[in-house]
Amino acid sequence: MTDVRSVATEGDAEAPQNASDAAPSGFSAGWLIAGVAVVVALSAGVHLLTEQVPVWAKGTAFGQIAKSIEFPVYAILLGLVGNAVLSATGLRERLMPGFRTEFFIKTGLVLLGASINIAVVARAAGPAVAQAAVLISAVFLFTWWVAGRFGLDDRLRALLSAAVSICGVSAAIAAAGAVKAKKEDLAYTASLVIIFALPSIFLLPWAAGVLGLSPAVTGAWIGGNIDTTAAVTAAGTLAGEQPLQIATIVKVTQNALLGVAAVLLTVYFAYKVERGEGQARPSLRAFWDRFPKFVLGFIAASLIATVYSQFAPAATSKATIGIVNDLRTWFLIFAFVSIGLEFKVTTLKKSGWRPIAVFALATVANLVIGLTLAVLFFSHFTF
Repeated sequence: MTDVRSVATEGDAEAPQNASDAAPSGFSAGWLIAGVAVVVALSAGVHLLTEQVPVWAKGTAFGQIAKSIEFPVYAILLGLVGNAVLSATGLRERLMPGFRTEFFIKTGLVLLGASINIAVVARAAGPAVAQAAVLISAVFLFTWWVAGRFGLDDRLRALLSAAVSICGVSAAIAAAGAVKAKKEDLAYTASLVIIFALPSIFLLPWAAGVLGLSPAVTGAWIGGNIDTTAAVTAAGTLAGEQPLQIATIVKVTQNALLGVAAVLLTVYFAYKVERGEGQARPSLRAFWDRFPKFVLGFIAASLIATVYSQFAPAATSKATIGIVNDLRTWFLIFAFVSIGLEFKVTTLKKSGWRPIAVFALATVANLVIGLTLAVLFFSHFTF
């Protein structure tokens, strides 16, 4: 586990300039434990809301929407509520060491690797890999260019570009570690992903029906354009069993490219952006020190899960991966609650409307490019 004070700076563009950004002088192990306890308690509330709100809303006008709301929404909201309460009581700064955002996020992403079977990606190959590679490259570069035209900071540009082009919040998290982005920028990007993903769950299956798309093209469009895996699953389910299969394969392929994107961003920022900011050319050791090592854990987890699934009985393998997925969900809930608890509204105000405009334009481009590629690569696909 990293040093307590490093949590305040790891992933930020620069070290804190005042004491309020680091661990308070009165820090003790007791406050760390208390902070973790706050995160766990709020996370239990998130789990309760995620499970029960659809049940409570069943049969109401809100029922269908309630089933589509993902845990990051509740986690960030409860984190922000906890933030306000703890700030009002003067306890927030003392409890900050327990809000282990970096640790929770990276652990969750390593566990995510276990759900991505490399054999499945290999079998998909062909159209899924081609679509993912072209779509990610085109949308990333377009978003990067638009964000530059709007004058956004390079680190926020990287987060927005990765989120839109690859796999939403998970990609933004990986990019944040690679480019040392601010936590406020990560929270902002995560919020945009959720806001844009929720309506897509309903709009894309409807639009596919209106356009008369085949099941394979529908699935490829959904999998390539909706930013979160859970939202892709929800939209694919609405579209039908065959679209769901293709959507899942395409999304898994994009997820598998997450590590590649993190490495490329690390190289670019180490040798281009930071040198342009007057920093010395980094040594190989410095490059290794800042390399997002959780990516190696992500790949290792995927390899281990793939080998395990080949030798273990199907029922046992499924049950084991299910447990890992549950743990992943809990760690990501902890992470999003912590983001809400750590969030400072001043940075969000400084960002203004420009990131929203960039994300909206990039989403439109993603839809158009994604549909074109889906038709190109999957129009002749047969089940």
